[in-house]
Amino acid sequence: MNIEISKVANLPTKFGNFKIKAYKENDKEHLAIFSSNLSDPLNLRIHSECLTGDALGSRKCDCGEQLEAALRYIANNGGMVIYLRQEGRNIGLLNKVNAYNLQDLGLDTIEANHQLGFRADERTYEMVDFILDDFGIKSVNLLTNNPLKLSSIKAKIVSRIPIQIEANKYNKDYLHIKKEQMGHML
Repeated sequence: MNIEISKVANLPTKFGNFKIKAYKENDKEHLAIFSSNLSDPLNLRIHSECLTGDALGSRKCDCGEQLEAALRYIANNGGMVIYLRQEGRNIGLLNKVNAYNLQDLGLDTIEANHQLGFRADERTYEMVDFILDDFGIKSVNLLTNNPLKLSSIKAKIVSRIPIQIEANKYNKDYLHIKKEQMGHML
């Protein structure tokens, strides 16, 4: 992998004070957002970009709330969020908006992705392995509900820490599909 790595900078946030480091992989730039007290096993959240949820507060998903919960968790307990630029389960923003349109017409999130020619989830996690290697991390406590992440990284997973988010009227069907068809542990 030909990766360009930034220096480490301070990142004070509303959740706490973190450090931040960027990784440029071709046209994608990923982030490691971490506390100053890293340990092994590392408390880790692997979070794929969701502009609509993370930045705009979309209620159609639980992504923004999961990111906020993870940042609060590592502010209090130490750890890292690896923020991967894999918008819309790695179908991109334009296709994600088209998938939203298909959902507005009655398709569920998986059916919409299939209609657009994609698998239910196009994400990959090689970059996580690269970042953990860069930090010398060998084992993690993984903050996730997604079983795919449990089998997609090289680091030893010591424990899974669930992220529980309350459903709302806009995302309850989406969360049901994640649980029933994608095996998410909600």
